[in-house]
Amino acid sequence: MNEINSQAQQITQQIMAELAKGSSSSEPQLENSGALMVPVGISNRHVHLSREDMDILFGYGSSLTRMKAVKQPGQFAAEETVTIKGPKKEIKNVRILGPLRSETQIEISVADGFVLGVKAPIKMSGDLAGSCPIEIVGPKGRVTKDCGVIVAWRHIHIPCDMAAQYGLTDGQEVSVQTEGHRAGIMQRVAVRATQASVLEIHVDVEEANAYGLSNGSLVKVIR
Repeated sequence: MNEINSQAQQITQQIMAELAKGSSSSEPQLENSGALMVPVGISNRHVHLSREDMDILFGYGSSLTRMKAVKQPGQFAAEETVTIKGPKKEIKNVRILGPLRSETQIEISVADGFVLGVKAPIKMSGDLAGSCPIEIVGPKGRVTKDCGVIVAWRHIHIPCDMAAQYGLTDGQEVSVQTEGHRAGIMQRVAVRATQASVLEIHVDVEEANAYGLSNGSLVKVIR
């Protein structure tokens, strides 16, 4: 855990150094007047698997193959993919994110729900109460989950010390301001403060498109 915390601090320091230097790109940037500037990370549909479901879908004792690291320390995109099947249709090649979790969770967009024929609730990761059922198909088997499908609540990952510096607390909701042709204010953004975090706001593809955001865009936290 100490190694993960150290890695998180190093990555966050690099991000803050880049923000301090500014950007030479043509993308509109928010003026930094002492406000907290947060880089965007766009989250596409993906699956988190439990050990039990991994065994069923990929074979007993199988393990995830790391394809690339994601920004949050210890997490990675795996080579493995699955098919998710709803009452209407299925979506193939859905990426698995590692490491394995205690419970299987499937994160989709609202539009994905229309395709699948499910109405997934907007929830924080890990809160699966009242979430939608789904069938998951892998190369070795399939599992039917009574719940587990959510649309992820937009949220900011931030280290605890940085959160304290800006007067933010874990679980708090804030608004963020974007710029560009689709500039606007995004409300009800949850703060997720842990020491093993790297500064980043997670939004899904639909939210990113609505506000004209791309990976690495900057948004400003406002009250």
